[in-house]
Amino acid sequence: MLKAIQVLGCSHIWRPHTSSGLSFISVSVNPLTSSLRRLPSNSSFLTMSSTRSSSGFGAFRARAANSESNPVGASSSSSSSVAAQSTGGAALKVNFCQWCGGKTKHEIPEGEENIRAICTVCEKITYQNPKMVVGCLVEHDNKVLLCKRNIQPSYGLWTLPAGYMEIGESAAEGAIRETWEEATADVEIVSPFAQLDIPRIGQTYLIFLAKLKKPHFAPGPESSEVELFALDDIPFNSLAFSSMLVTLKLYVEDAKAGRFKFHYGTINKRPGTSPSDIHAFTLDGHLQS
Repeated sequence: MLKAIQVLGCSHIWRPHTSSGLSFISVSVNPLTSSLRRLPSNSSFLTMSSTRSSSGFGAFRARAANSESNPVGASSSSSSSVAAQSTGGAALKVNFCQWCGGKTKHEIPEGEENIRAICTVCEKITYQNPKMVVGCLVEHDNKVLLCKRNIQPSYGLWTLPAGYMEIGESAAEGAIRETWEEATADVEIVSPFAQLDIPRIGQTYLIFLAKLKKPHFAPGPESSEVELFALDDIPFNSLAFSSMLVTLKLYVEDAKAGRFKFHYGTINKRPGTSPSDIHAFTLDGHLQS
């Protein structure tokens, strides 16, 4: 059972309270305020088969029919020259050192297990780590807020406001910032909702449930439209990414069941499929609390 998340890099004060029969915990964040609530256990996903472990978490393997694209459109590579590696998921082959510009060699350093880019000049090792994508599933009047992308990839398709977390901010702060940038919406975090890992492309999505502080929103520079959708009107055939498809399907299921949970799962993209095919994936190791 998820009880609380500590918001790092800012002052906070815990104060328990109750509302609508659910137990809540609020955290005051400087300069933004968010509240995190406890989530009940139980549930399944879509119409896929599921099993429940003795720990109270649901675990299952859901098959749909992909490869996820960069959610913010810009390349995540540094100034180093890089080329996609044929194996190793999202790993990039770094040809030049990001510190001195020297040519790299690709070997397994002593005491390690993976091939790394090692500079032949300064001998520094380039380590590649997954990127954290944070965003908000904003609820208002039993509707959810979606943005139509005004940038590539997935131009013209709908998504939740989300993007890469920045150095110096917490995940919650990043999600609030992205929502403002893409939807000009001032929101308050309600609870964490889903963490979805996509190992093949080196991304982890952390999506928070949130609510509007004021009923105002408008397209930011990366959006052409921003709109509230009723559950039955969510444009599932026009979503930008498989991570958004999974998140919104889980949300609709929880909303119709009247009980929101926290979900964790791994989206395994099917190699060789088009980035525009958001259905080519398996959702593995689904846990919910």
